[in-house]
Amino acid sequence: MSRHTLSVLVENRPGVLARTASLFARRGFNIESLAVGPTESDEVSRMTIVVSVEGHPLEQVTKQLNKLVNVLKIVELDSTQSVQRELVLIKVKTSPQNRSQILETVSLFRARVVDVSQDSVTIEATGVRDKLDALVQVLEPYGIKELVQSGMVAVGRGQKSLTDKTSRAS
Repeated sequence: MSRHTLSVLVENRPGVLARTASLFARRGFNIESLAVGPTESDEVSRMTIVVSVEGHPLEQVTKQLNKLVNVLKIVELDSTQSVQRELVLIKVKTSPQNRSQILETVSLFRARVVDVSQDSVTIEATGVRDKLDALVQVLEPYGIKELVQSGMVAVGRGQKSLTDKTSRAS
């Protein structure tokens, strides 16, 4: 199974996310990760969609996406030619005996503590999925009380920008 990261520029209008997600569902694709947010232009939003493909040509979906009225541009981002990051917030049980070990782990992973209470700490970490999965695995023995992870966001490397020209292209 191959994973693909699509960066999709869309008009910032109600219903665009629902129409886009339903297109993937109708074609039998499972969206692994979906992040949507504003761009430098108020009229344009960027969707970063990570999809696993098994036996289906991804080209079929990108052609269908391009037919949607509100889609401005689609680019597949190669992991070697883009910067890709996710965010995770992890609330971990602590005690006086293990707090320093947990804080050491946070430091090793270049994460940071964003909230402290008497019996827990909340950790924020950003990075590629493998790094975040490794952090979670190391923290599991201490007891994870709560975990939330964002979808991937990505941008191409170098000076070229996806939003340089918001004409239809794939």
